[in-house]
Amino acid sequence: MAHTPLMTSLGADSSLARKVAMVAFGSVLVGMSAQVSVPMFPVPMTLQTLAISLIGLTYGARLAGVTLLAYLAQASAGLPFFAGGAAGVVHLAGPTGGFLVGFAAMAWLTGFLVERGLDRGLGRLFLAAFIPALLLFVPGVAWLWFITPLDLQGALMAGAVPFQLGGIVKSAVAALIVTGAFKALKDRLM
Repeated sequence: MAHTPLMTSLGADSSLARKVAMVAFGSVLVGMSAQVSVPMFPVPMTLQTLAISLIGLTYGARLAGVTLLAYLAQASAGLPFFAGGAAGVVHLAGPTGGFLVGFAAMAWLTGFLVERGLDRGLGRLFLAAFIPALLLFVPGVAWLWFITPLDLQGALMAGAVPFQLGGIVKSAVAALIVTGAFKALKDRLM
């Protein structure tokens, strides 16, 4: 059985124009989700990881990775797509830089896991969303530790621990949405 992301199942990535539209839509979705933010220092809590999980679960590895690279390019070039409407390449060098760069890897890995068999069922889709979301803390915390006066424990406490419950919830929500969409597609085709 072929393992295909939702958008591939719908035939949405079959032409260059559709791929470009998907990348544009996805990058705007991530930019908009960054504006739903709970101010925390030094890393705010946003809905970006939910949007990234959805993109990875539905687009597949390559298209999801390209979408997040486009998001980073757009925000770095001046579109107000970073948390709180921020923009500019300077944010890639700030305390959240490790997370921002890690977003592209998170999207790619989520899509990769879907393409390798975690493409159907709530539990599998949850794992495909949660594992990359958890691994996002590796570059995020490492960069926070490097760029701030925090020691490793302080960087973990500021950049990882407060986000774990939210990560579980966002991964579950993403898996529920995609599971529901696959069920709706199956029902429609029957």
